[in-house]
Amino acid sequence: MNDKNARNYLNDYHWGISFSGLINTDLKKVWDVISKQSALELFHPFCVENKASIWPGKSSTDTIKYLNGMKLTREFCYWEDEKGFDLRIHNNGKKHSFVTWRILGQVRTVNIVITIYPYLFNRGNKFMNMIPFFVFVRPQLKRYLGSVVGGLRWHIDNNEKPVPKNHFGKHVWFS
Repeated sequence: MNDKNARNYLNDYHWGISFSGLINTDLKKVWDVISKQSALELFHPFCVENKASIWPGKSSTDTIKYLNGMKLTREFCYWEDEKGFDLRIHNNGKKHSFVTWRILGQVRTVNIVITIYPYLFNRGNKFMNMIPFFVFVRPQLKRYLGSVVGGLRWHIDNNEKPVPKNHFGKHVWFS
């Protein structure tokens, strides 16, 4: 993956979808969980398998296999310990979406913010894509991100047990 910075990737998309959540623990704990190899297997409610090719750091690459059998590759392009990371996610080199993970810590509370810049209805003619993006894509990805953040919180609150699959309900794209 080339070393294009986040601002350049963001220029490829019209809109992003963010979800944030508070987790009652320290920043190091959250970082240790999300930066662990194969971490999605522990807290992602729609993930069956998360295998790394290269780990950890800025050039990390892994795959995520969802409950419905779909496999996507994640290629990391930014990684800062205890701050977050950025990645591109795609299906066998096809169209890419861009994702940012950020953690901000206070004394005993961490705010995690995940933002997705999906390729679907998010490039090209802004006017033509606006209605399908905001009516179809945005609600589905907002629900998805809520489940991922909820899974991370559940995993940490429950002594690091793996989150049950579909724990927050099934998702039409990933279950």
